[in-house]
Amino acid sequence: MKKRKSIRWNTLRITALGFLGVIFSGAVLLWLPVSNVQPIAFPDALFTAVSAVCVTGLVTIVPASQFTVFGKAVLLVLIQIGGLGVIACASLFFFLLHRRLELRERIVLQEAYGAQRLGGIVGMVKKVIAGTLMVEGAGAALYAFQFVPEYGVLRGVWFSVFHAVSAFCNAGIDILGENSLADYAVNPVVNVTTMLLIILSGIGFTVWFDVIRSVREAFRQEAPVRWRFGRLKLHSKLAIITTAVLLIGGAVFIFIAEYGNPETIGGMNAGQKLMASMFQSVTTRTAGFYTFSQGALHEESKLFCAILMFIGGSPGGTAGGVKTTTFAMLFLACVTFARGGNDTECMGRKITTANFRTGFCVVMVAFAVFITGTIAILAIEPDSVATVDVLYETASAVGTVGLTADLTPGLSRASQIVLMLMMYMGRLGPLTLVLTFAGKTHPRDKVRSLPKEQIMVG
Repeated sequence: MKKRKSIRWNTLRITALGFLGVIFSGAVLLWLPVSNVQPIAFPDALFTAVSAVCVTGLVTIVPASQFTVFGKAVLLVLIQIGGLGVIACASLFFFLLHRRLELRERIVLQEAYGAQRLGGIVGMVKKVIAGTLMVEGAGAALYAFQFVPEYGVLRGVWFSVFHAVSAFCNAGIDILGENSLADYAVNPVVNVTTMLLIILSGIGFTVWFDVIRSVREAFRQEAPVRWRFGRLKLHSKLAIITTAVLLIGGAVFIFIAEYGNPETIGGMNAGQKLMASMFQSVTTRTAGFYTFSQGALHEESKLFCAILMFIGGSPGGTAGGVKTTTFAMLFLACVTFARGGNDTECMGRKITTANFRTGFCVVMVAFAVFITGTIAILAIEPDSVATVDVLYETASAVGTVGLTADLTPGLSRASQIVLMLMMYMGRLGPLTLVLTFAGKTHPRDKVRSLPKEQIMVG
């Protein structure tokens, strides 16, 4: 038990320090003259590296005009490392060297991915890496239908690969210009490809493998199609249903709230408005791309999108936020309590108390970081800065989204440091909580049980 606990803490340190090491190495590379068309301040290079490794997308410069091809290649590598994770990339390095992983290293992988069993963990990591490269390759091929005719073969392929990796890793960093994907707001190829990449990565690798297993079993046993979803694990069902509800609900809200806004989707026809609304809802899954100005959103839309960004995507993928399953679990707990129940139930299953406690800790710590960062920036910046814009920016940072209300580049260095800390904690926080607290027993629980007493709440 002590050995497992020690390995858990080692995994935590490897992850935390590994991300820091990659961030500072990337910042130095992005700061070099060879990476830049024009001189760049080191704080801007550092901010960009943090944003790339934490797969966020907030930037203080315009990557398309600031970086050379070498600088953009460095940016691409940082995004890929940030998306896969330091431990997975280190494992890939060992795989390429044909080095066999020892038991200790396998346990580190198990702790990092939250796997229930040690057996098959190496095979799972290989599948994650292979699946990532395959989906990114497919995304690049789809992008190429638009970018190759528009920019030529070499540049078009480069743009396709870069944006496929950025979209799948939920980074949201582009090299097209100053307006992200706004020039392609009504382009179905770019919109659909980007949304598919975001959804596939945001749903989580665990759901991938569970769906593939279920489909294989259904075909092997010639089971009716209606059985396939029922054969999924509870995690997969909850992730899929919650993601679908948030995506559709978000799209409907944006469509209604921004329907007549000429600075967002007001000038589009009904079909284009629907596509743009769906894209906006999808990108709040922590992607960071946008097809219309985020600063021009109505205040109620900004607040609603901030909530979606705080929730984020699903566990086990490249998305950030407190995660869809955590949100669903807490919602179900509230429903159970309101109906007079004691156990959190979902689809004929009981969610353990330890599971609930872990999810509650994730939400509370993320909320604390969110509120603290918001107050800090409001205290630093002048009163002319709108509170809702700061909320939008900080929700984007802690959720590792990257959507901006046109505020980040104009913030002071002190506020940008706050955002960097929030991005780092947002990328690391939930994983840190899982590694530290999941399955941990308080020493006092083994010795004696304290007397119970109620306090007044509500």
